[in-house]
Amino acid sequence: MSFLFLSKLLPIFLYPLGLACLLLLLALILWWRKSPWTFAPIITALAILLIASNEWVSSALVFALESRYPPLVNPPTAEAIVVLGGATQSVEPPRLMVNVNEHGDRLFYAAHLYHTQRAPLIILAGGRITWRGEGGSEAADMASLLAMLGVPPESMIEEPFSLNTYENAVNVLEILQEKGINKILLVTSAFHMPRSMAIFTKLGIDTIAAPTDFLITRTYNYSVEDFILNLLPQANRLALTNLALKEYIGIVVYWLRGWL
Repeated sequence: MSFLFLSKLLPIFLYPLGLACLLLLLALILWWRKSPWTFAPIITALAILLIASNEWVSSALVFALESRYPPLVNPPTAEAIVVLGGATQSVEPPRLMVNVNEHGDRLFYAAHLYHTQRAPLIILAGGRITWRGEGGSEAADMASLLAMLGVPPESMIEEPFSLNTYENAVNVLEILQEKGINKILLVTSAFHMPRSMAIFTKLGIDTIAAPTDFLITRTYNYSVEDFILNLLPQANRLALTNLALKEYIGIVVYWLRGWL
């Protein structure tokens, strides 16, 4: 099995939902064996799901990532804008065109930076994992959407081969060296920026973090009703916890491989 496949498969069982399922499976085995410990994994699974779907837990985990690189109030100029893949959904029935996903802000922000003359060139980095789409690349999908946002094709360079963040950086470095570009604005989701910046800077690329797609805002409500609702489990909070844990695991794995 490839590193790419294992990197997607194995962490699933460390995320709250996957871990809870493993614990429930263990509970079934213990119940079948009439073990007195049957309820231990059930209680543990319930605790994991309740904690992971809690507003304060999910927000704290994501905020710890997003707060590392605050938004650019007045973005500086650079020689190129690099946009990392992960913002689109490919053209597959019944879709008639490329769609943006929940991280589509990356494209809107890149277009904004371009139109406000922060850089004259946009480099789009992202291939496509074969089991996640039919043909093409994320880079090509992003280019088609940016063209709709008024970015001319001659101002875009596609990097259609990378399948993870490390490959994004390595392949972009080759383009930068070929074009003689020294300084870039790196656009990706705020939660993904710490890992991305660590990789790009380790490769010696003069990189300015231009985060977008912030998931946690500073608007708080301390009412009793809000307090009660925050204690109750919700699927979207579980998804946020899962997203944050994916990044933390990715940081550890990339560090172990010497990529950070």
